[in-house]
Amino acid sequence: MIAPVKLVYETFGRLNEAKDNAILIFHALSGDSHVSDEGGWWSKLVGPGKAFDTDCFCVICANTLGGCSGSTGPKDLNFPIITIKDMVAAQVPLLDHLGIKQLVAVAGGSMGGMMALQFSVDYPGRSQNIIAIATAAKSSAQNIAFNEVGRRAIINDPEEGLAIARMIGHITYLSEVSLTNKFGRKIQEGALASQKFGDSLFEVESYLKYKGVGFTKRFDANSYLYITKAIDLFDITNDLSRGEGRFLVVHFTSDWLFPEYQALDIVDRLKDSGKNVSYRVIESTAGHDAFLLEEEKLGVAIKSFLAGAKS
Repeated sequence: MIAPVKLVYETFGRLNEAKDNAILIFHALSGDSHVSDEGGWWSKLVGPGKAFDTDCFCVICANTLGGCSGSTGPKDLNFPIITIKDMVAAQVPLLDHLGIKQLVAVAGGSMGGMMALQFSVDYPGRSQNIIAIATAAKSSAQNIAFNEVGRRAIINDPEEGLAIARMIGHITYLSEVSLTNKFGRKIQEGALASQKFGDSLFEVESYLKYKGVGFTKRFDANSYLYITKAIDLFDITNDLSRGEGRFLVVHFTSDWLFPEYQALDIVDRLKDSGKNVSYRVIESTAGHDAFLLEEEKLGVAIKSFLAGAKS
């Protein structure tokens, strides 16, 4: 473990005098601590009267260890390979610093869901509830393969490679239905007349290039390398029985990056060890990104689950 560690975090809502109303949210691969307010990646879920109700709860989100939005990462020092376990461990001193002995909940989607599960195992009883969304108990061979192609692109050419890695990743975050509905086989206006090999003929090609180039302006290539490796190394399948608390596992029907069998594997392992588990399947055509896009449907599931936490 690296020490000392700088951890940038934000809070939304007020921590009460007893310091027993806090929720810790973990972000996904390319996320950061800005989970709410203007530009927040879960702003429709975190706020007054929303699923993570800041009138009741103090919501905390930190930029993960290895990230590039203020917390210690590979751009700061000669960084070692880290794990999801390390990322979670780096946030526990933050809770200690704030005087929080027990959380109402930990929550996250994708990599954030992995971190929520890891927290439940490594710090049993420190969170009453665990919300794991669009995630898995271990990375599949397919996911590792996609991540490795992205890393190889970066190693060969850090800037262009990061754009390519993001293009590959973004395809896995969507679904065939969402791509077809948005783009189909539409050709860019005027593209046929001036087509050169390497130019974007189809609208979907131009979209992916736009996403890739935009990503290079806000994310660090080395952070992408280290974080994707941490995701690949994640495997908590034999440890889930140590987790404590109420669990909510959420799956989206078109998520082929983390298909339903992986969500059910989490549920089955928790149930087999006698845990209190709720499972929600949400219909969506948005693919893996549904955990960011289906705020209304996801909000209903989360709000209902947390209502039980208040009682």
